[in-house]
Amino acid sequence: MNRERMVRLARGDEPVDLLLTDAAVVNVFAHEVVATSVAIAGSWIVGLGEYPARETLSVGGAYVAPGFIDAHAHVESAMVPPSEFGRAVVPMGTTTVVTDPHEIANVHGLEGIRFMLASARGGAMSTFVMAPACVPATHMGTSGAALTAADLAALRDSSWVLGLAEVMNFPAVVAGDPAVLAKLEAFADRVVDGHCPGLSGLKLNAYVAAGIQSDHESTTIEEAREKLRAGLTLLVREATNARNLRQLLPLVTPENCHRFCFCTDDRTPAHLLDEGHIDSMVRVAIAEGVDPLAAIRMATHNTAQYLRLWDRGAVAPGKRADLVVFADLKAPRPHLVVRGGRVVARDGALVPGASQARSASLPDSMHVDWGAVDFAIAAAGSRARVIGAIPDQLVTEHLVAEPPVADGWALADPSRDLLKMAVIERHRASGAVGLGFIRGFGLRHGAIASSVAHDHHNLVVIGADDVSMHAAARHAAAMGGGIAVAAGERVLAEVPLPLAGLMSDRPIAAVRAALDRAIASARELGATPEDPFMAMSFMALEVIPSLKLTDQGLVDVDAFEIVPLWQV
Repeated sequence: MNRERMVRLARGDEPVDLLLTDAAVVNVFAHEVVATSVAIAGSWIVGLGEYPARETLSVGGAYVAPGFIDAHAHVESAMVPPSEFGRAVVPMGTTTVVTDPHEIANVHGLEGIRFMLASARGGAMSTFVMAPACVPATHMGTSGAALTAADLAALRDSSWVLGLAEVMNFPAVVAGDPAVLAKLEAFADRVVDGHCPGLSGLKLNAYVAAGIQSDHESTTIEEAREKLRAGLTLLVREATNARNLRQLLPLVTPENCHRFCFCTDDRTPAHLLDEGHIDSMVRVAIAEGVDPLAAIRMATHNTAQYLRLWDRGAVAPGKRADLVVFADLKAPRPHLVVRGGRVVARDGALVPGASQARSASLPDSMHVDWGAVDFAIAAAGSRARVIGAIPDQLVTEHLVAEPPVADGWALADPSRDLLKMAVIERHRASGAVGLGFIRGFGLRHGAIASSVAHDHHNLVVIGADDVSMHAAARHAAAMGGGIAVAAGERVLAEVPLPLAGLMSDRPIAAVRAALDRAIASARELGATPEDPFMAMSFMALEVIPSLKLTDQGLVDVDAFEIVPLWQV
């Protein structure tokens, strides 16, 4: 809409398209609720108050707030592309999602990013992209692509690209690595997201001084407070396998709440469909004692301001008409969602025509040299390094254990929750396989495998015996990527993920049902994590402490180096 017409409509010189009446408007600027009407023309709010209108819709005294914004999400973790993701979260009140597509970029590079943008086009929500800063995450894992500063700069011209996504290789930033600093320089005038778990002191100073503006990896009040004092915007995360919201909320005060945003990072289909999206974080924050208006601001205006999305995040003249309507301020559950001036969802469901996204395709991504895959581990010592998984956290312990040995080969010991883990390179058929041991998964027999393994997304498998591991891994690959559960040579459950080995081409409800069956099968084998596949996917991420496994071997993240399996 041109400025002249916007002003004319705001003056009331001609009828607006839609007037929401009898509304209790949540004003994020004045921190108050105001009884008024909301005048909408095209995609925009032109004013608050009484206006002549072509259509009037009474909301019956309900609250009207800005549409929720997810500050940082990996849409791929919901195992569906952006178009289907939007169908799930828009009825929950999310009208804008800012995604870091580094999952698919680690498989397909720029082609994968363009796939995500194409999938989002015409969808029910606004999908903005942050250019993936770490593809690959480090040199210690093999990805399907590598994006340089020049590659990323090519994305800058898109109006849907806001800045540089989470800079996970924080050791390289602190060390002044030229290639990483070049990426920061390429986006020096844009938003730059951070990712620095546990970083403190002078190293944190160096990271922030390099131009990083936010972080979503804080797990304790002390860590978050230090990052807040350093000037970082805190993106408070509540992901499926990293639930940090309740731990960090005590840090929020009326004086500092403007420095907090909400993000979901990685949520599975079940988590989204059962608990919700940003709306669930708002409800939890309020239940934990945060002022409702502050909680809503953290889900809307704060995020819009941080991401420089000046056109949204408030119910005010000149802002996009992205709105949520709900009855209970203490537990907001949107029953009406407006995006771009159009009602897109009612009573928890999209209205017909709200999403007109078109499907897009990708080439096959599973390339494994099976002749080189061997899960046998030679007993080159008696004490082995072991990954110690921690429930509901991405960080792990660096443990040491003595696995049983037979005929010179080290074996899993399910009775002590000591399982084998392998990461199989699947992008280039190089034959690289990383082998190790892990605790915290509880399998008594059988194996689980997945082509979702952050962030390189090689084929990861955890099992009690080699036969089951081979069966699960081979089946996951044979589907074009996905999840498999096996006991011996028998496959018990599967979740096909043919889009980059990360996402399904089916509705999210169908994906959730298949994943539920796979989780149930894994639990029958003894798996203890709430979602063993989500948990397993992060056991291969070599930028989150303390011990992880890639196709190149065991990574001591604290030392930032590959270390031997066996301790001398």
